[in-house]
Amino acid sequence: MPTLNDVLIMLPELYVVTATCFLFMLDAFMKPAQRPLLHWLAIGVLLVAIFMVVAGQPEGTVTAFGGMFVRDQVAEIIKVFALATTAMVFVYGRPYLIDRGLRGGEFYTLMLFAVVGIMLVVSAGNLLTLYLGLELLALSSYALVALNRDQKLPAEAAIKFFVLSALASGMLLYGMSMVYGASGMGGEATLGLAQLNQVLGYTTAPKLLQFGMIFMIVGVAFELGIAPFHMWLPDVYHGAPSPVTTFISAGSKLAAFGLAYRLLATGMGDLGEQWRLILAVLATASLVIGNLVAIVQTNFKRMMAYSTISHMGYLLLGLSAGNPEGYAAAMFYAICYALMAVAAFGVMLALSRAGFECEEISDFKGLNQKAPWMAFLMLLAMFSLAGVPPLFGFWAKVMVLEAAIHGGMLWLAIVGIVTAFIGLYYYLYVIKVMYFDQPEEGGAVAAKPDRSLRVVLSANALSLLVLGVWWGPLLGWCKRAFGA
Repeated sequence: MPTLNDVLIMLPELYVVTATCFLFMLDAFMKPAQRPLLHWLAIGVLLVAIFMVVAGQPEGTVTAFGGMFVRDQVAEIIKVFALATTAMVFVYGRPYLIDRGLRGGEFYTLMLFAVVGIMLVVSAGNLLTLYLGLELLALSSYALVALNRDQKLPAEAAIKFFVLSALASGMLLYGMSMVYGASGMGGEATLGLAQLNQVLGYTTAPKLLQFGMIFMIVGVAFELGIAPFHMWLPDVYHGAPSPVTTFISAGSKLAAFGLAYRLLATGMGDLGEQWRLILAVLATASLVIGNLVAIVQTNFKRMMAYSTISHMGYLLLGLSAGNPEGYAAAMFYAICYALMAVAAFGVMLALSRAGFECEEISDFKGLNQKAPWMAFLMLLAMFSLAGVPPLFGFWAKVMVLEAAIHGGMLWLAIVGIVTAFIGLYYYLYVIKVMYFDQPEEGGAVAAKPDRSLRVVLSANALSLLVLGVWWGPLLGWCKRAFGA
């Protein structure tokens, strides 16, 4: 039977679910003129949730509901940044949604349910909890991608996302079933991740266990957008409404890191030598394919999609180290990427207007002459994504490369360094278009006079510079979470 202690440990998640249901009911009875209030209420829900996560965080690791839910510092950090980036998406997406008549409460309620899915994934102590959180995130994301029902592209992207995600989800579930079966051969069958790590070394069916692990890695690779399981990413980024693309590029990648850590490091730690090599091969494919294909893109959202693939390859550099230092570096990188991606898409959203999506790289031509502050914020985001010192992205790359070297994968670190120089091209091309090309009629103009968007976006982009100089406390927080 659940106890009061179980409820208190899971209080932030229960609060967000309750508040989301309240907003959903409120939207049904609101008059159209009152619906803008939902925006501020949704942001308030997220800010209160951040306070509850931080203020209620216990000193050590605690579990609830028989170990199915885990609350530790790893979960705390990912939840804080997932909630914060979602709040930024709400701020950046508000003018976009108003211009396109998407002012209903569906966007906010689906986004909040997706955040609950992220929170469950990163706190999963059991394979069932992990799968439940992942499906809650996925189902909400399908609907969000198809939010603009009047256009063909979002519906097409949502169908592709649903079909491929269902396939990957089936592989993940099939892998979980094989691992569960293998855990019962030579020990007591269990779904608990910590218990799995203890009994897998005694299984009498090692081949079944290895096949299960491979299927689960395929599911993780799909969620991260890792090559060769990246085929959904460019189409979904391109077809989804831009605020939804922003969320998928940032929040869902934080969840994917939590999924990989819980599933592999916590549940399959004894098989580290095997899954480390698999992750290294996937990282190499992602770094090469992501950076090379991004060079030829003319659509900004598709370029960012292939950029995401390459950045997830860097994240795998940290995970493939297979030690606390590597996990801390990977989480540090995931946080860094979330802030960079939200800033880049935030500028794009600020420059969008009714009838103009600002999706093509050519739309940024001469931006410095028309909106110099927005051009500077995009420059910070592009330089940070490229890993140019002293911006935040440079130190994130240094940390994962260092972790890979310390983990005995010097060759992988060399691949990461070489592909980083390749990636410079397409980021610098965006900057060249903004600062050295002549503006074209119908291109991007000065941002909307939305004060909250300008203030939050400026703080977001400038934080990449501040954290590039003062990154130590955040890295220390990540290291303490893993005991590194």
